Amino acid sequence: MPYFTFPKKAFPALLFLILSAAGIFAAEPFPIWPEGKIPDLQEHQTIPTLEICHPNEKKSDACVLILPGGAYRKCCDQHEGSQIANFFNEKGVTAAILRYRVSRPENAPKHRSAWQDAQRAVRFLRANALELGFHPEKIGCLGFSAGGHLTLMTAAASQTPAYLAIDELDKIPCHVNFAVPVYPAYLLAECADRPYSGTGENLKLVPELQFDSQTPPMCLIHGDADSCPAYASIAVYHKLRTMNIPAEIHIYAKVGHGFGAARGGDHFKAWLDRVHDWMKLMRF
Repeated sequence: MPYFTFPKKAFPALLFLILSAAGIFAAEPFPIWPEGKIPDLQEHQTIPTLEICHPNEKKSDACVLILPGGAYRKCCDQHEGSQIANFFNEKGVTAAILRYRVSRPENAPKHRSAWQDAQRAVRFLRANALELGFHPEKIGCLGFSAGGHLTLMTAAASQTPAYLAIDELDKIPCHVNFAVPVYPAYLLAECADRPYSGTGENLKLVPELQFDSQTPPMCLIHGDADSCPAYASIAVYHKLRTMNIPAEIHIYAKVGHGFGAARGGDHFKAWLDRVHDWMKLMRF
C-alpha cells in the first residue's frame, strides 16, 4: 500500500516526476523541479538535481539526504557528497545527494534557493520512499558548512514553506526525521554573514532557525579549531536539549573546517562511524 494516496488529477504531475527520475536506479542525477517551474530561479544559478545512491545490500530502511557545503556559492559534492554517499552505501543505507542551486540568489537571503530545493527534495523522497526502498518516516539530512546550515533550516523550520506550491508533490510534508549538521556555518547571529568570525560571547542563534514542532533528533559534528566556531554547534545542542529533543554532539580537538569524508587513523576520522552508530541507536 502506498504511503500517500493522491487524487487522480495528481497523477500527471507525479508521472512527470517518476519519468524524470527514471535514472534513479542507475544513480543518475535528475532535476527535482518541472522544467520552467523552479521558483525564483536567477540566470546565474545552476539547475538543482538529486542523485539517489542505492547500497548493493540494504541493511537499513533509512535514507540520508546529503547537502554539500560551499558557502552557498559552489557545491563541494565530492568529499562532502559522493564520498559520503559511498560510506552509507557500504553500511547498507540508501543515500541521496542534493546539488542545490548555486551561487547565492541576488537581493534575497543567501540560503533561499537552496532551502527551496531542500524542501522539494525531501518531498520527492517521501512521496517515492517505498518504491525507492526506504521508510517515508526515516528520512534524514546530513550537511556540511553552508550545507550544515541548510540541514538545520530543513530540520528546524520545515513548517515554514520556502516556496509557493507548484504541483501535487508540494502537498507532501517536508519534515525530516533526523539531522546531522557537520561543522555548520552561519548559525549564530554574530557571524550570520561572516562565518569565520565571532567571539563566543553571544550565542544567540539566527532567527531563521525556528526549532518548530517537527524538529527531529540531531547528531552534531564539529572541530574545536574550526574557523566556523564550534560553540555554534554547542548552542544548537543546548537548544535541542531544552526542548527535550534527543541530541548527540562530537567536538574533536585540534580539528579545523572542511574535513568532509576524511578517513584513516587520526582520532576524528571515524566521525562517520559515530554518526552511523547514533543512527542505529535511534533506530534509523
